[in-house]
Formats: sequence, structure tokens, C-alpha cells
Amino acid sequence: MEAPHSPAAESAAARLLVESPEQMQELGRSLAKLLRPGDLVMLTGELGAGKTTLTRGLGEGLGVRGAVTSPTFVIARVHPSLTGGPALVHVDAYRLGGGLDEMEDLDLDVSLPESVVVVEWGVGKVEDLSDDRLHVLIHRMVGTVPSRGTTPGPPELDEHREVTLTAFGARWAQVDLAALGG
Repeated sequence: MEAPHSPAAESAAARLLVESPEQMQELGRSLAKLLRPGDLVMLTGELGAGKTTLTRGLGEGLGVRGAVTSPTFVIARVHPSLTGGPALVHVDAYRLGGGLDEMEDLDLDVSLPESVVVVEWGVGKVEDLSDDRLHVLIHRMVGTVPSRGTTPGPPELDEHREVTLTAFGARWAQVDLAALGG
């Protein structure tokens, strides 16, 4: 699924392979070091791809209060900073059908300047909040691998993720997203 194009030009991109939930959370912690107040992060991926796991790592990296869990039923959760940094506003737009009009009740445009706003399922709904944004696409690569044990056995499920980070706007022009993979 491609993000709709907007007036903001794509300025940076990186593709990373993530091999476990722990690595996805670590990617979130590393990405948090690049984030600052006013950043909009859009997460796309099928159910179970790791969007909330990545956001949990972002929350740890930003030093926010509260357990980062899926906001599916509450639509949005605000996690204030414990370290004097930006709050994390975690939104799940899955059940929201409309674009920015339906999102207005969440006041994301008010929260954005002083917070890091992460929107799961936000493609086609929140791009107008900012010309400067980071789109994270998580693709599950499901297959089987030989049993890892010392005795032969049935193949084990292997669920690697390919994470594509695409940055839009001047804010991201000098950010090296590829450094997150190493």
C-alpha cells in the first residue's frame, strides 16, 4: 500500500529487516532518539504486523508514562513525558472512516506542536496534519524455516518483518534513517 502523494516531497527512505518482537521494540527505541516535538509518525501494516510493538519502543525511548498498548477501543492515548521531553500521542485510526474531518475531535492539530503523534492506520486520514512526517510500513514476511533445535523436527514459523521508513518534508531532509538498521 502506497501513501498518497502530497505537496511534501519525499526526502529520505530506508528499508530494514526485523527478525523478532524484541528487535521491533529496539527499532522503536532507536527511532525515538530521532524524534522531536511536532513529529507525525504514520504506521501502516496488517493486524499483528508490529505497529504497537514499535510504538511501545518509541514510548520507552521517549521516556513516557504508562504502558503503551493498542488504543483500538479508545482511539487515542496520551502518554506524558517523565523526562521533560515530548508526550507521546498514540492514535489508532482503524475504526475511523473519514479523513481529517472525523479526526478533528481528537485535536491532533493542537497536540502536534508539543508532542510526538503516532497514528496507526493513518494513511489517507492524517497527511494534512503536517507536510513533515514519517511513514513506517511494516510488512510481515511469513514462511517456514527448518527446525532450530538439535533434533530434526517440523519446520518452525518464521515471521520476519520488512520495515520501510519513508520521510516527507524538510524536517527529515538531513536525517539518516538507514542508520537505524545498524
